[in-house]
Amino acid sequence: MSSLSIQLPGLNLKNPVMPASGCFGFGREFSQLYDLSMLGAIMVKATTPEPRFGNPTPRVAETPGGMLNAIGLQNPGLEKVFNEELPWLEQFDVPIIANIAGSTEDDYVKVAEQLSHAPNVHALELNISCPNVKTGGIAFGTDPDMAKALTRKVKNVSEVPVYVKLSPNVSDIVKVARAVEDGGADGITMINTLLGMRIDLMTGQPILANKTGGLSGPSVKPVAIRMIYEVSQHVSIPIIGMGGIQSAEDVIEFFLAGASAAAVGTQNFVDPFVCPKIIDELPEWLAKLGADHISELTGRSWKKNERLAYYRP
Repeated sequence: MSSLSIQLPGLNLKNPVMPASGCFGFGREFSQLYDLSMLGAIMVKATTPEPRFGNPTPRVAETPGGMLNAIGLQNPGLEKVFNEELPWLEQFDVPIIANIAGSTEDDYVKVAEQLSHAPNVHALELNISCPNVKTGGIAFGTDPDMAKALTRKVKNVSEVPVYVKLSPNVSDIVKVARAVEDGGADGITMINTLLGMRIDLMTGQPILANKTGGLSGPSVKPVAIRMIYEVSQHVSIPIIGMGGIQSAEDVIEFFLAGASAAAVGTQNFVDPFVCPKIIDELPEWLAKLGADHISELTGRSWKKNERLAYYRP
């Protein structure tokens, strides 16, 4: 077994690195740069029952250490994803995690039922945390009871394991995490973006047409680390961590906090080769830390009687 291979519910990963949903589309552009089969998995763009064109522009703004976006779940819709995008991805030897979204519970159930039957979809990511849509999304992710109920409904129709993507825009993320675990979630992905805003100095108006957007990139990493550290000590299901990952060192930090795999988001826009680079660099980091397998690092920051090997760069 490779030192980087990971087994999670529904997912046999060559390595723990995957692009995060919303930052990789369906991989067509990136496939022109490198072989997507080298990735641990691919979390594809969120899919809703109907095609969506997203929010009005401008919907992206740079921030110090990150990006603010209000795309609004733009996607080609369930039928096109099922009949065109997922079959196109079958040429690659990589499991697909299909991110599903909607405005109502019935929307989520409809998308989950169909996409979970796609041959190369090995897991679903239940998106209850998008801050950029008026209905659905974060409305489910900030109420533990609603999150639990929706998780249960999706689990009842899904043919593959269900991972629930949590929002950081809550006062107690542990409470939401435990609720979705009670609802039958097989795993958790976290964190989604933090709700933010920028204002144009000359016009005095919000830069984004949606006024608010989701903050991502390296500026959110300390928040993600803190939340994974908290949640991982209170649930028994695995966590795929994300939020500002730029390097192999960042992936290691997410594991130490409690993650079992890692997803790279905004950095794909800065460096489209970031995922292959991280995969190449991880074995050297395991050697520095005295770990035979990357899974040994999960939760080391809080597990009793375990200490990291002392490392001087």
